[in-house]
Amino acid sequence: MTKNDTLHIVWTNSDPVTVKLMVFMYATNSLLKGWWKHVHVIMWGGATKLFGEDPDIQAKVRAFIEAGGDVSACRRCAEELGLTEQIETFGDIDLLYIGQDFTKLIKDGETILTI
Repeated sequence: MTKNDTLHIVWTNSDPVTVKLMVFMYATNSLLKGWWKHVHVIMWGGATKLFGEDPDIQAKVRAFIEAGGDVSACRRCAEELGLTEQIETFGDIDLLYIGQDFTKLIKDGETILTI
């Protein structure tokens, strides 16, 4: 993957309207319409809690993955919120301690959108 072809969306927002009508609308359409070749969503903080509580959001995440998107989630957030097993069971989400990887993205000059 090259920087010019990849968008990393850091999803921290826990507002379901923003998540449905911005984060995953844009992320999924970016893949389906070819705006970006690769889209990677990083679920972090309040987003992790919302994901665990809202089946509609889970469906948006599933549709994004099925469109070819990649999702990573903060393992520490999942542990703190008691959601590790739920995220692991959902499948197709890389659950990891995200700080080091996120720092690398920044230092490497990757394209990052934070919401």
